[in-house]
Amino acid sequence: MVKYKRVLLKLSGESLMGEQQYGIDPNRLAEYASQIKDAADLGVQIGIVIGGGNIFRGLSGASKGFDRVKGDQMGMLATVINSLALNSALSVAGVKSKVLTAIRMEPIGEFYSKDKAIETLERGEVAIFSGGTGNPFFTTDTGSSLRGIEIEADAMLKGTRVDGIYTADPHKDPNAIKFSEITYDEIYARGLKIMDLTSTTMCKENNLPIVVFDMDTVGNLIKVLLGEPIGTVVHN
Repeated sequence: MVKYKRVLLKLSGESLMGEQQYGIDPNRLAEYASQIKDAADLGVQIGIVIGGGNIFRGLSGASKGFDRVKGDQMGMLATVINSLALNSALSVAGVKSKVLTAIRMEPIGEFYSKDKAIETLERGEVAIFSGGTGNPFFTTDTGSSLRGIEIEADAMLKGTRVDGIYTADPHKDPNAIKFSEITYDEIYARGLKIMDLTSTTMCKENNLPIVVFDMDTVGNLIKVLLGEPIGTVVHN
């Protein structure tokens, strides 16, 4: 019935703002939790990575005078805040989930390991991976690729505010054409920036397909899991 049995879902921190200018929109958070519940009810094993851009972004902090390492560490903590919020929203929705952190910070979350993550997934719980990779100079996109590869996911689902990959920014170029699928090599050749280069290369080298889709439209996550042709599939 479902196309993907185990997935890594990458959520944008900015999307959590909803209609706000900063922070977490409770309505958007509840929408995400509801969609994830529907996916879990299908029996799909779900690992999640959330960005922290709605609270703090290390790169923008560095451009304003923050030390880059400290800025990235602040960004990692922002992802932990978002992960705890999603953990709480899933609990309200009746979904069991566990926050695993890349940096030790018990009792906020358990320290991440591959074995612990897979045990969580196989129990039918949602595993939320926070703190990025635990290292500066790596984005949450790279953290998503890493975790997706480690948990042996069938695909990485990148939930964004755009419904796929285009030849150009569709908000700026009305003639931009959407791809239904595209290879990693073509992404490199065209210079498309769906994720940072490190993240994209990791997925290519480990043969982990990416599905880029609009997570903000309720019901889209289920459609992707059922294999409906929405969004853009990136593959070798």
